[in-house]
Amino acid sequence: MTQRIAKQIRDRDQQLAEIRRSLGTNSLVLIGLMGAGKSAVGRRLAASLNLPFTDADGEIETAAGQTISEIFAEHGEAYFRTGERKVIARLLKNGPQVLATGGGAYMDPETRAAVKANGISIWLKANLRLLMKRVGRRDNRPLLQVDDPETAMKKLMAQRNPVYGQADITVQSREVPHEVMVSNIVDALSARLEPDGPAGPAGGPVKAQ
Repeated sequence: MTQRIAKQIRDRDQQLAEIRRSLGTNSLVLIGLMGAGKSAVGRRLAASLNLPFTDADGEIETAAGQTISEIFAEHGEAYFRTGERKVIARLLKNGPQVLATGGGAYMDPETRAAVKANGISIWLKANLRLLMKRVGRRDNRPLLQVDDPETAMKKLMAQRNPVYGQADITVQSREVPHEVMVSNIVDALSARLEPDGPAGPAGGPVKAQ
């Protein structure tokens, strides 16, 4: 191992340690549309930071004893959103952690306020082509169980992207190895946490490509 590579590893380890320290009891909360990569990237981000990973949808299914598709079919979306809000509020008390949320969670004003009070929100922003490629691999997306899933996704993007844009950090989700996405997020977190970084002393929004 060359000295240069060894230094890069030390610098990255120091960067990760500083992020963990700066979080305190707060969580890193991944938001974005279905197919953006929240769970896959979130697991690797948590491993890099030596933090627990929590998938909100999985916790909801455990609490309800039903899959999300079954909850939607039996009780409707409003019932699901109420349960989702309660579960996420509970999970946010368990930080620090990396918490992946469902696509509609951040649309709820109470959930947005809870995330702001107890975490740093990270929007994984993806384009339509990438989202449709990924969601086509699975049939457990209740909001896309329609005749024209692409039109439904376009509508969701139009409704949700402006709200997702309120996130503390925006990272473009793309077809790259998950480790690259994790590196982008880590760099964006460091930029936000640095007093003289792009976010400034107030820790404002940061966008990363």
